[in-house]
Amino acid sequence: MEQLSLFDNREKTAPLASRLRPESLNEYVGQKHLLGEGKILRGLIEKDQISSMIFWGPPGVGKTTLARIIAKQTKSQFIEFSAVTSGIKEIKEVMNQAEQNRMMGIRTLLFTDEIHRFNKAQQDAFLPYVEKGSIVLVGATTENPSFEINSALLSRCKVFILKALGEDELKELLIHALKSPKGLGNLNVLIEDIQIETIARFSNGDARTALNTLEMAVLNGKMDENACIRVDEDMLAQCMNRRSLLYDKNGEEHYNLISALHKSMRNSDPDAAVYWMLRMLDGGEEPLYIARRLVRFASEDVGMADSHALQVAIAAYQACHFLGMPECDVHLTHAVVYLSMAPKSNALYMACERVKEDVRNLPAEPVPLQICNAPTGLMKELHYGEGYIYAHDTEEKLSRMQCLPDTLAGRRYYLPTDEGEEKGVRERLEKILEWKREDQEGEKSIAE
Repeated sequence: MEQLSLFDNREKTAPLASRLRPESLNEYVGQKHLLGEGKILRGLIEKDQISSMIFWGPPGVGKTTLARIIAKQTKSQFIEFSAVTSGIKEIKEVMNQAEQNRMMGIRTLLFTDEIHRFNKAQQDAFLPYVEKGSIVLVGATTENPSFEINSALLSRCKVFILKALGEDELKELLIHALKSPKGLGNLNVLIEDIQIETIARFSNGDARTALNTLEMAVLNGKMDENACIRVDEDMLAQCMNRRSLLYDKNGEEHYNLISALHKSMRNSDPDAAVYWMLRMLDGGEEPLYIARRLVRFASEDVGMADSHALQVAIAAYQACHFLGMPECDVHLTHAVVYLSMAPKSNALYMACERVKEDVRNLPAEPVPLQICNAPTGLMKELHYGEGYIYAHDTEEKLSRMQCLPDTLAGRRYYLPTDEGEEKGVRERLEKILEWKREDQEGEKSIAE
C-alpha cells in the first residue's frame, strides 16, 4: 500500500508535459501536413503499414510522443533507446530481444532519440535487424539526416520532417493544459489571454518549453482569498528568465521592433539597428527569427550592390544555430552592422515583384522550342531544341537567341542600379543588351 501511494504521488508530481502526453492521433497537436486527414503518415499508421522512419525536426515538436502513439496504434512493443547512454553492446541486447519477439509474432518499435549522435559502427549495428524486419526503427534527430546518418541506414528509412508548432497550436495546447484534469484543471488559475500568447511566442514552436513555462508560472502564482491562483506579468517574465515579452493582443510591438530593425539597416544606421536587434533579443525573441530576417534583407535591400552581404547573413544564421543564446548575439551584431553599412539596392526585389506580377496576370506561355531539351527522336522531329546556340561555343560567350516567350520578348525585369558592385553589373548588362540590339537592327535593315 505504501508503494502504491508513492507511485501515485510521482504521477501527480510528474512534469506537466509528461502528464499531458497525448495517447492517440486525435489528441496530438501539430504536424497536420503529416497527420491530417488523407495525409501520408496518418494513412500508413491507420492501415498498419509502417516501416522504419526518421523524424527530423526541432526540439519539443512531439517526435517521442508520435512514436509512442504509432507503437500503441499498431500494437507494437515500444522500446526507447538513447544515443547518449547506449553503445553497441546495448544495441545488440535489445536487437536479440526484438528477434525473439518477432519469432513470437510480436513487432518491436525501437525509438532511438538523438540518432545522429550514434557513430558509424553503432548505426551499422541496426542495419541487419532493419533489413530482416526484426524491428521498426524510428529515429529522432534535430540535425539534417543527410549529413548525420549513414547512407546505408538512411536509404532504408523514410524521412518525415516535423515542423515547429505554430503559435495558435501552442495556445491550443496551453488552454488544454489549463482545463484538463491531468493538467492544471483542478486548480483555479487566472491567466490573461495575452499571457498565454506571450508563452506561446516565447516557446518558439517548442511544446515542452510552453508547458514547462506555464507550469512554472502557475506554481509561482499568487493565491488570493478565493483560492484563485493569479499569474502576473512580473512572475511570468521571471519564469522566462528574461524581461517580459508581453506584446499587445495583436502582436503590434513584435512587428514594430522588427520594422525598426529593418528600416534602420535600410537607412544605414548601424547604431539604431543594433539597438533594436538587442531590444528584440532582450524581449525574448528567437535569434533564428532575427537571423532569417537578416538573410531576407541581404537580398531584398542590398542585393547585387554587395553580394557578400548574403554570405555574411547566412553565416550569422549558422552561428546562431550552432551556439544559440547568449553567445550568438555578437554574430547577429556582426551581420546587422555589415548590412547597415553595405551599399543598398532593391533591384533584385523589384525584379522579383515584376516577374511575379506577370506570372499572375499573363497567360502561362510555353517554353520556346529552341531552349527545350530533345531527349527523344520524336521531340527532335517536333523541332525541340532546334536553333539552340551553346553560348560557350561562341567567341563572345553570348548568343542572340531569344529565351523569353514571344509575347514577352524584350521585357526588362532586372534593372540594376549604380550602387556598389551593382554598377559593374549594370554596365555589363547594358553592353550585352546593346550587342543583341545591333544584330536585331542589322536584320531589320536587311529586311527593309
